[in-house]
Amino acid sequence: MRYLFLIPILILVGCGGGSNDSQSYSYYQKKDVEPKQLDLTIEASGEIEAIYSVEIKSKASGEILDLPAEVGDFVKKGTILARIDQRTPRNVLDQAEADLKLAEVRLENADAQLVRGQALHAEGSIADKNFEEIQESFASAKSQHVRSIVNVENAKIALDDTLVKSPLDATIISRPVEVGQVISSPTSAVGGGTVLMRMADLSKVRIRAFVDEIDIGKVTVGQEVSIRVSAFREEIFSGKVSKIEPLAIVQQGVTIFPVLIDIENKDNLLLLGMNTDVVIQVIDAEVAISAPTGALRTRDDAYSAAEILGISKATVDNFLRERVDGENFTKFIVFKNSSNGPTLSWVEIGISDLANVEIKKGLNNGDQVFVLPSKGLVDYQNRFKERVKNSFG
Repeated sequence: MRYLFLIPILILVGCGGGSNDSQSYSYYQKKDVEPKQLDLTIEASGEIEAIYSVEIKSKASGEILDLPAEVGDFVKKGTILARIDQRTPRNVLDQAEADLKLAEVRLENADAQLVRGQALHAEGSIADKNFEEIQESFASAKSQHVRSIVNVENAKIALDDTLVKSPLDATIISRPVEVGQVISSPTSAVGGGTVLMRMADLSKVRIRAFVDEIDIGKVTVGQEVSIRVSAFREEIFSGKVSKIEPLAIVQQGVTIFPVLIDIENKDNLLLLGMNTDVVIQVIDAEVAISAPTGALRTRDDAYSAAEILGISKATVDNFLRERVDGENFTKFIVFKNSSNGPTLSWVEIGISDLANVEIKKGLNNGDQVFVLPSKGLVDYQNRFKERVKNSFG
């Protein structure tokens, strides 16, 4: 994860006739409250992979006679990808068709015997037992005829399975077999059968990018993403976040989450396995009222900020007497400039790009706020000045 941060340098401006007292230094800036374009991005890296891919296997076992499709070929649905030896399934079909003809003859004979038996039984010329035997013979012949029809259909399917066809419009990305190799079908082999080739739809691909857990809460489905690849450094590809996977991955002690980004790839420039740099657009919005994030204070450091501005502790105590719902989440304290000097005010915030924050309530455009350092930084600067003072008398 790579970020570029602009770290403000607090310039200590001397005032008050060269006094060495800490109160004679200004630690703050005054900033206007105004409309602003907020922009926040997250950078990550990832690898291009297929969204839709499939392994091609043959339902028929036997020797491969032909492999007309090569790796990299784009094929349409229904295109023949491989031909398997047809001798065994063709023999099975011939036998099934012969059995069907025999079954048809037997059914015709059984039907004729049934008609004759019905007439004789009605006249009382044959016993009930003999008539039942005639009925059973007809039922058996009919059953055998049905089985023979099914066997012929199955044999035709088995013969058709020797022609392996593409199940979709896609590109062949690998082909681990060659002509002459004997393969096994997934229905007959314990290991699941021989993979003839792998295919993928490259018209739309995706990136599996990895985002630090600190930033994953800012990522949502549908966000716009800019992508660069090493092969086309001058070109920027566009995509959208399609999924945030829920299971974290720990790499070298850093917890990251896979984020899937879909990209249209009509020109097939993006190839599987390419490394990418992605920039996820988290915020891109114009806000009506904004202020620097450095102007926001919490209850814990309000006193140190007030001391810098010359506001009494009693004034801060009075302001902080009651708790405010949403403190440190959506509600913060700002020091606003007024005709009577700095005053404390609660504000409600919205989105932020780290440098500036949307103000929903508590300030108006044209107001001025004080941007102040944290209590820890003020304490450090005071200690540093004290060391310098002691060192040089």
